[in-house]
Amino acid sequence: MALQCGIVGLPNVGKSTLFNALTNAKAQSANFPFCTIEPNVGVINVPDDRLTKLAELVNPQRVLPTTVEIVDIAGLVKGASKGEGLGNQFLANIRMTDAILHVVRCFENENIVHVDGSVDPVRDKDVIDTELQLKDLESIEKKIQKLERQAKGNDKDAIRGLAVLKQYVEHLNEGKSARSCPVDEDDKIYIQDLDLLTCKPVMYVCNVDEDSVVNGNEHVNRLKEAVKDEDAEILMISAEIEAEIAQLDTYEERMEFIQDLGLSEAGVNKLIQSAYSLLNLITYFTAGEKEVRAWTIQVGMTAPQAAGVIHTDFEKGFIRAEVIGYDDYIQYGSESQARDAGKLNIEGKEYVVSDGDVMHFRFNV
Repeated sequence: MALQCGIVGLPNVGKSTLFNALTNAKAQSANFPFCTIEPNVGVINVPDDRLTKLAELVNPQRVLPTTVEIVDIAGLVKGASKGEGLGNQFLANIRMTDAILHVVRCFENENIVHVDGSVDPVRDKDVIDTELQLKDLESIEKKIQKLERQAKGNDKDAIRGLAVLKQYVEHLNEGKSARSCPVDEDDKIYIQDLDLLTCKPVMYVCNVDEDSVVNGNEHVNRLKEAVKDEDAEILMISAEIEAEIAQLDTYEERMEFIQDLGLSEAGVNKLIQSAYSLLNLITYFTAGEKEVRAWTIQVGMTAPQAAGVIHTDFEKGFIRAEVIGYDDYIQYGSESQARDAGKLNIEGKEYVVSDGDVMHFRFNV
């Protein structure tokens, strides 16, 4: 579905190092601001043990995981909303993404300069938030001017829209992001065309040192306290450790390294899975001799919509879906045995797909 998460943050917080570990791409990583100018885009596989287990049962010719795109966006600085530090270009790159991975520096290292001279994750977070909020205020003010002209003609919809937009302005002027503005769900229609930066779902990624990767540190604790009232997730990761893991050749070497650190899995795996969830995505599977494949859909999609992700003809000519729950497929070991046990369900156009469904579509075009 080509949905994107954008990695944002101040310069020198570890964004490009993390991006490289995620994608094994070769984005430049250097100890100075603005080493990433154009956004680097990487397509990454979403780790899913269910796909592996299905493949072991089916033994297909190929196995295809689902993916998410990660965009490494150059470091923002104070004044970005007014064009400082190539700010307009960077903010435009953020606008193209579907969710934000906000990397915050939570480690001390005198050899890596901080753009503001000291490590303070709460201050850093506020700098980024302020720039995004200012840009959103600019977008809203432009629409307010348009609606004010329409409201003079007693356009009731314009009058309502003005009231809603002014509520957002007040909220943003209080230093709060648009995603937390307490407006009715129906009223959010008035900002849909604005693609507000601070409406995007966000996850704070605390980049910590090796000693803090399990239990965190005081920097992480301060950030957690600062965002406790936000609808946002916090994840701890060491970009330096992940870079080292990415250099190891075999799965066994990587797992030994990870376990020696007291971890159960690589931090990038948790990050990818969390990003997938942040985008409100789920996975369904198709399983046959030619391939076992994971497919990405939005939560709440119906069977025809899910079929359309494979090919538009599948949706247009949808007849029915044959569905086996993942747990049932694993328990019975094959499609035929699940069918014999009465665990294969025939579903129609109204069926809402569940995460992990193993599906086969019947269609006619």
